[in-house]
Amino acid sequence: MDFTDIVGTTIGAGLILLMVADVFHTLLYPHGMGPVCKVIMRGLWLLSRRLRGRASPVAAPVGMAAVIGAWASLSIMGWALIYLPHLPAGFVYSHGVPQTGDLTEAIYLSMVSLSTVGYGEIVPATPWLRLAMAAQAVTGFGLLTATVSWILQTYPALSRRRSLAHDLNLFREAAGPLGVSALEPGHAAALLESLARNISTVSIDLLAFNETYYFNETKQRGSLPTTLAYAQQLATDALDSTNADLRFSGRMLHAALEDLAEVLRGKFGHEGPTSSEVFHSYETRHRHRRNPDGEATRQKR
Repeated sequence: MDFTDIVGTTIGAGLILLMVADVFHTLLYPHGMGPVCKVIMRGLWLLSRRLRGRASPVAAPVGMAAVIGAWASLSIMGWALIYLPHLPAGFVYSHGVPQTGDLTEAIYLSMVSLSTVGYGEIVPATPWLRLAMAAQAVTGFGLLTATVSWILQTYPALSRRRSLAHDLNLFREAAGPLGVSALEPGHAAALLESLARNISTVSIDLLAFNETYYFNETKQRGSLPTTLAYAQQLATDALDSTNADLRFSGRMLHAALEDLAEVLRGKFGHEGPTSSEVFHSYETRHRHRRNPDGEATRQKR
């Protein structure tokens, strides 16, 4: 191989390593998101906010599809650059198949191998090329399995977040302006402890599945950012109660909310020394519109 072939092979290996690292940090590392995934998800989310005045509900699903497409493209192009210097001499062609030996043919060969289709009209002639194509087929099957698992893990986490928002809205409607005072202390304490556990689960979901942060709800009842202020009010009322069980549940709810604020502050850049300011920033980012003069404001309920 000449210098150009060596450079091309090195770039191809780099693209494959980038894809593997991004898949690892996004799907297997419990508290992270790969650089490619982060750029695409955040970029599409910010773009939809700029174009529509608020984040689009389809930005995150489109972003996930774009990330999967990027992973496949990195793998296809990476392996194609590895195969390219060995075309056509390193492969055996069926009768009637043209031997172009160009990048298009290398990309086609890579796509066929990654998808495990294996038409058989072009086969490797050397042992190491056979191993390379088999390795790509294995990674292709693994990539397909990983992306399906990613989707199956993401939407249950979103359902838990929406369920928490619904529970808080139902509590607000049922209790009315009296809040926790409308219930028996023991009953109120049990409900607040349940809310605290659910908020802790949402915090863990945001850490494990960073991409769920970029999903914007179409209905207010399922939007967690719009209900966190009420959860804080419940915690404050419970802490002011004379009942020991209710005060304990208030401390649990307060601690769960503080943990959630820390996740939003540390992982997603919501600034503010207090949890109230962090939650206000969270709500503003996910529910906002623009005035005619272009200034961003909070959307009225």
